[in-house]
Amino acid sequence: MAQAWRCSGLRWAADGPVLTWVGGRRSALVRGRRVAFGVAEGGVRTCVGARGHACPARAGVPGRSTGARCEECARLDRAHSVAADTIADDPRPYRVCLAWFGPGLVKVGITAYERGAARLLEQGAVCFSWLGHGPLMAARRTEELLRAALGVPDRVPYAQKRAVRSGLPRSEGERAAEIAELHARAVALGGWPESLTPAPFRGADHVGVFGLEGGEGGGPVAVGEVTELVAGGAVGGELVAVAGPDLHLATERGVVVLDTRLMTGWDLVPAEGEPCAVPVREFERAVGVQDGLF
Repeated sequence: MAQAWRCSGLRWAADGPVLTWVGGRRSALVRGRRVAFGVAEGGVRTCVGARGHACPARAGVPGRSTGARCEECARLDRAHSVAADTIADDPRPYRVCLAWFGPGLVKVGITAYERGAARLLEQGAVCFSWLGHGPLMAARRTEELLRAALGVPDRVPYAQKRAVRSGLPRSEGERAAEIAELHARAVALGGWPESLTPAPFRGADHVGVFGLEGGEGGGPVAVGEVTELVAGGAVGGELVAVAGPDLHLATERGVVVLDTRLMTGWDLVPAEGEPCAVPVREFERAVGVQDGLF
């Protein structure tokens, strides 16, 4: 019987994306190679715990949950989250950034200075620019300023990110145009916290890193996305792109997107040539240059 492994998520390392496994194992995600795994027969998806600790109840969680946590563990994890605004005394410096995910999809966000661009890769930002850096609360106030004065959101749903990837402009300059304009409007605002140091506009582009080259229909277009894994199911295909937590796999159905957050909490086993045998929601129309993993 094949040994089962538990996925602990996708991480963006210095040399590219890797799948991490409970126990420390890592699997590099290389475009052009086959990604294949099965879900153990009779398996049940269980809570991944919180803050590095196992769930004491080993509670079951829904297959469609991207968090893979029970209600109690989700509450504990959220209670120690900078994103939830529950930590006001973090002494580390933070950066404010503008991130672009596709035409019309821009957000403002903050990330710990020491993390560099890792958070932008994790979120699938196609391009971004820093806006400034300073203490946590100054970064928070700047984020609020842009939301209130310019209507810039601090979140973009992943479904929207996937839906615009097939229409990405071909040139880096075109892709950076929206955040360049927004950066100029942001620095012209009054009311910036004095402790936040502004940063000049410098667009950073992730199209090549993600494997989304082509744009405007020039790359593989996704036909659907995995909605959940199921016991006894299997996933397999050639990896054509990785953006944020999403794997884009070329399968017998066409290019399908798999959010790797759906993999956590399951016992997974090696697979070979099995077809994609998990629930897949077909897109109403072709949506994604990078949408192909299996």
